[in-house]
Amino acid sequence: MDKGASVRDVISFLCRKDMLPNKRYLVVFLLLSTVGEHSDPLLETFSIFRQELKGIEQILCICENENAFTCWKDLIKARYGIDISGRCIYQLSFAEIGGTILSLLSENRKACRFLPCGGGSKVLLEKKVEGSLSALDVLCVNQCEGGNGDMATIEENFYKGGKVSWWNFFFSEQPGCTPFIKRDKFDFIVNTVIPDLRSWRKVCASFNLQHVTGCGGTTLAKHILWNLKNDFRCAVLKDHHSDMAATAVQVVKLLTFGYNELPPQIPVLLMIDGFGDTDMVSDLQQCIEQQCVKAKIQSTSPKVIILNCMRLESEEQTETTVEDVFIGNKLSDNEQRLFEQKLVEIEKTYKNAETFYGFMIMKKNFLPEYIQSVARNTLKGFNISQKNAQLIAVLVLLDVYCKGASLSVSLCEDFLGSQPKPFCRTDAKWTDVFGKFSTLINSDIVEAEVRYTAVKMIHSSISWHCLQELTTTYNVQRSEIANLLLNTDTFFECTQGKRKLTEAVHDMLVKRRHTNNDEDSQFSPLIQDIKKESTGFEEIVLNNAAKRFEKDAFLRQVLARYYLKDNNFKEAKFWASEAKCILRDNSYIADTTGQVIKRELKNAIYTDKEVPIKSEKLNVLLKMAVSATDAFNVAQDLAKKESLNRLQKRTDNCHFNSSACIGEVQVAVIVIEILGKTPIFSSGNVHHDIMSRVLSREITIQQVETNDPKRNKHTPYYVVLRGFEEFLCSLRIRMKKQFNFLENFFVNLRSSSGERGRHELVALEEVFKCFKRYSDLFCRTDSKDLLRNKTMNIMLQVHQARQYLDMRKVDTHSGVLNCLSIGTSSEIMEKIARQCKFVLEKATTVSVREKINYIYVNVVLNCTKPGSQLCVAYKILVDNLCKVLCGQIPLEDHLALHFITVCLLWPHVSSFSPAETKRLEFYISQMIISYHAVMQEVCNGKWPVVHFYLGKKQGYGQLIHHAAIQSCIKEPAQICSLFKNGKIWKDKEVEALLCRVTGEVQDNVILAETCISDLKIKVHPMYRNQLSGIAYGSKVSFFLGFSMKGPLAIDIES
Repeated sequence: MDKGASVRDVISFLCRKDMLPNKRYLVVFLLLSTVGEHSDPLLETFSIFRQELKGIEQILCICENENAFTCWKDLIKARYGIDISGRCIYQLSFAEIGGTILSLLSENRKACRFLPCGGGSKVLLEKKVEGSLSALDVLCVNQCEGGNGDMATIEENFYKGGKVSWWNFFFSEQPGCTPFIKRDKFDFIVNTVIPDLRSWRKVCASFNLQHVTGCGGTTLAKHILWNLKNDFRCAVLKDHHSDMAATAVQVVKLLTFGYNELPPQIPVLLMIDGFGDTDMVSDLQQCIEQQCVKAKIQSTSPKVIILNCMRLESEEQTETTVEDVFIGNKLSDNEQRLFEQKLVEIEKTYKNAETFYGFMIMKKNFLPEYIQSVARNTLKGFNISQKNAQLIAVLVLLDVYCKGASLSVSLCEDFLGSQPKPFCRTDAKWTDVFGKFSTLINSDIVEAEVRYTAVKMIHSSISWHCLQELTTTYNVQRSEIANLLLNTDTFFECTQGKRKLTEAVHDMLVKRRHTNNDEDSQFSPLIQDIKKESTGFEEIVLNNAAKRFEKDAFLRQVLARYYLKDNNFKEAKFWASEAKCILRDNSYIADTTGQVIKRELKNAIYTDKEVPIKSEKLNVLLKMAVSATDAFNVAQDLAKKESLNRLQKRTDNCHFNSSACIGEVQVAVIVIEILGKTPIFSSGNVHHDIMSRVLSREITIQQVETNDPKRNKHTPYYVVLRGFEEFLCSLRIRMKKQFNFLENFFVNLRSSSGERGRHELVALEEVFKCFKRYSDLFCRTDSKDLLRNKTMNIMLQVHQARQYLDMRKVDTHSGVLNCLSIGTSSEIMEKIARQCKFVLEKATTVSVREKINYIYVNVVLNCTKPGSQLCVAYKILVDNLCKVLCGQIPLEDHLALHFITVCLLWPHVSSFSPAETKRLEFYISQMIISYHAVMQEVCNGKWPVVHFYLGKKQGYGQLIHHAAIQSCIKEPAQICSLFKNGKIWKDKEVEALLCRVTGEVQDNVILAETCISDLKIKVHPMYRNQLSGIAYGSKVSFFLGFSMKGPLAIDIES
């Protein structure tokens, strides 16, 4: 009683008006544990405060969790008849509560930095935590508040052409300032693109802001981040060369910070800039998704959205979609009006507004005449012998061929040498040492290993016109500037900015621009332009580059390609060998050696018009062919090792390098051409068949010689051919092995984007050309003598049927599945089915692979032409499948057999279930093991293709092929996007086709229910993070997809 009375006295004393002003304070009950007893002193304390304060309006209860809140609310309701819910906080962490309270106090708000947490709450971003996010420039909700940014200097730097900073947006919101210019695409991105992305069913989504360099794309991106800084945790990736796995860790740390173990409420909006292609963006997405899985983050909607600022070389406008927004170098009428208004404000503040070229170029709507006049007038009297002129020329060249490249202030000071060093000047004024060129450059802070000040050209279009002026008016060629840069040690000795400058120079010399025109992508744009401008000087530049970068294999690879293009094979071999010595374990470098020999071999054939070729020449050519093949085999082994290493590290999503595989096939095609120029194989259909049989190891060279009526005359040729007999007789097998390997690679694996990249399309085209030559030689029989032999007629027909299947590339399961992808007509599919059936019925020996392929052919034929008379009845097909399963199965056929087994035997509602269905889990396990055995060397950075989906019908109808899903979409251009964002699964036509399966979540898999009560099958989700946060044992439903890696759960719903 005494204690209770003393508590009441203290509370009464505190609540006196002369102690604490009425209605000016809060009483906070901090419930760190559950209050469960009516006799708890805290309950009595609450009652005293309620009485003294005459109500609960000045009382706030903060509960650790929902359970603590419920118990507290129920106790108060039971004892006092009061609903305390409106005065309780229980869904925020203590970090959020603390941050929110701190952010309300003006002094704390200025001194600290805060992140949004949802519902208007905030969390304090501790300096230690921000320091650990070293790859990110984090934008806080109170960015710039309490700072001391010099408005005049920062704004002037921006208008002159410097990068936009957060200060520019902050200043535009201050009283008396006009708002920051809002580009037309701003509202579309904020109100349409981002809300649409937030409806995706992926943990990480992205969209591209495609922009012409210098048109304000990066500024627009940062403006969007500034506008959304209260709704997202916004950040900019400082350096696109950052390690992606480490970046992903930091992004997820930013996402989850302050939530403790609660699910994050606010997504991250991450801006990236300078990524060379969308594959790199996909790689970053994969790393973020993998990290989210580790952090067990649920992804019913994106937790990270990537805004990819993507520079375009072409000024041609592309179509704007939700995933690709284009901003070009032409202002709309509304944008021009806003720039006019802004100019009035600028001219009131600055007297030198006419030199704010970054702003004026846009205000003039990128008028070429204006930009040209600025370049011409500023460069007037240019003299390359002057130090500041040399420096501006180097900056111009760097900015034209490596956008945004800069030189550190320290480097410029060192280069200018005798010029007085402006240590006492501000960063804004030191540029005066450039003299009259100072209006063309701007200073900027670069975030790298060390933070430093750098100078760069104010605008990309200024750089381009300056370069044109230098080359045409002052006869300063690109090669002269490049050599000045490469031969001057000062540029590569300064510590500040050394790495970035070295990377920029290297990219400028090595990085190719891939277009539809192969000629454009042979070398970097700089080397291409030097060659056009002053032919021959590109060789000097490349050699100087090799001297500057002594240990760089890729520059030597460029030199090898350069000499190869000019058919200087001696130099090409030298530089290819040099590159290989520096980087022995790189498949791309090793491949170059094979490419050089292959090109030399090809050139030797075309330059020697003599037919038939001499035996001595044949010997030389075949030696070269063997050397090229060996080089490509080495490169193939390295490519497989690289892919395995990447797969084990799980931080590098680079794809398998298939170039050497194609190179080996190309060499084989050249060998066929060489042999066709010898008198032994050069004329007539019989000679054609003889070559085919020799290269197929059906007859030996000795047998050909024995039956050759001109063998004495041809003896020198036979001597040469016997020396290469093993190489020649295995040629068809090696070609077929590579075709099957590449077919398996291209058909069963896809990129994360779902679209084939440029390199893949080029590779497929080369494979097609080579296979055409292969099928012309090996897939037809022209010997009329064989046709006259009636006893061999059936054997010959079987042989011809197999040749036809080989020609159609349907003698493997991947080839048959590819018929769906390439849209093989139903007529051809029916012919394929007839030929397969004929082989099975008439051949004396039938391989397991042929039996399996016939099952595939029936499935594909039914997809192409449902109800075809040539389709075997479904039950008979399944019976045939079960017979194959009961027999001996070669190791190389396991994957094909078990995949189609899982597809056909999946227990479906009301469908018959053969005994083998009970072993379905075993077959899935075997399929997954086989997949890893076959694909592990090539699957890195790729996703397994889903060939079929489980449909609602029975029999053949339970398999819906991928093309059938695509056909439901009326606008083909949207198909890829709809698959990526998951919206395709909500399409009514698609839902009508597919069967939704139910199951129970168990760790990282789902136990799928089937029509057999005691058979539940483990299914992996297509995206692992889709199960993160879903409780063990929860019931879910999903569509079922069949891939070579196993059945996959798609569109999972709780």
